[in-house]
Amino acid sequence: MHTLLFTMENPSATTEVHSNRRDDAMRAIEGIYPPPSLHWVGDGFRVAGYFSAIPSAAKKLSPFLMLDYHPAYEYPKAEGHRRGVGPHPHRGFETVTIAFQGSVAHHDSMGNGGVIGPGDVQWMTAASGILHQEYHDDAFARVGGPFQMIQLWVNLPKAHKMSTPGYQGIVSAEIGRVTLADNAGLVRVIAGEYLGTKGPAKTFTKVNLFDVQLNARGKADFAFATQDNTALLVMKGDLRIGDRTARENDFVLFANVGERIALEALTDAHFVVLSGEPIDEPIMQYGPFVMNTEREIHEAISDFRAGKFGKMS
Repeated sequence: MHTLLFTMENPSATTEVHSNRRDDAMRAIEGIYPPPSLHWVGDGFRVAGYFSAIPSAAKKLSPFLMLDYHPAYEYPKAEGHRRGVGPHPHRGFETVTIAFQGSVAHHDSMGNGGVIGPGDVQWMTAASGILHQEYHDDAFARVGGPFQMIQLWVNLPKAHKMSTPGYQGIVSAEIGRVTLADNAGLVRVIAGEYLGTKGPAKTFTKVNLFDVQLNARGKADFAFATQDNTALLVMKGDLRIGDRTARENDFVLFANVGERIALEALTDAHFVVLSGEPIDEPIMQYGPFVMNTEREIHEAISDFRAGKFGKMS
């Protein structure tokens, strides 16, 4: 068996997210990473896996394990074939799918299912083990069109890795919204809190996940505890961050120095901000299983082969 990842995480932090304070020390940038090469997941998701390009990503980005970004891509209408990924297992973490264009359908072995359209979110907790499949929604597939999405993997602490699986289907209307002053733009709060507005997603550890649109010359400030790992993905436009510029499809990793992040859009911009309390536990990953020890990985494989993750109806 080939182990893909084994590391110890940073110590946890308990400081709460600050308001838009002007006296916070500026957050340092560790690196700005251009997009990696695109690859296909199944036959329906043409994605770039950003964490693979970042050294020690599991340590620097905990509790986040993976970010796959599907930039806008025009799919032709399907001709009698459903594009996507067939039934596959997960254990020990959560998958978070955000749709921006197009529609994604989901079905799992716990009986959960649904369709997320533009602006919606699927938050699936694999925990002790689940089978699921993801594919282009039938209504979208019949006509085709532009498709754009993100999928994040979020680690679970050891105490919850073997909890009962769960599913949160979050529609756009349920997501918290903060309209920025001076016609600067909009922050959608999926998880965590921004300027007193809370996101609907329930999380096992502290996670902030914001979907942000800034108009050209619009400004936004964010502040996170220094110990919390923080990054952003630019999906459209150019962003000024201090004396540096992040361009479309760049991934920005912030160092654990300072708290405040001041952003200005040089052009109309769209980006996702992720920040979270690191989990101070070892990680052992093998494909779709993320546990703490090699023994637990062997158990996950054995349980999957024994049919203990349930069945797809």
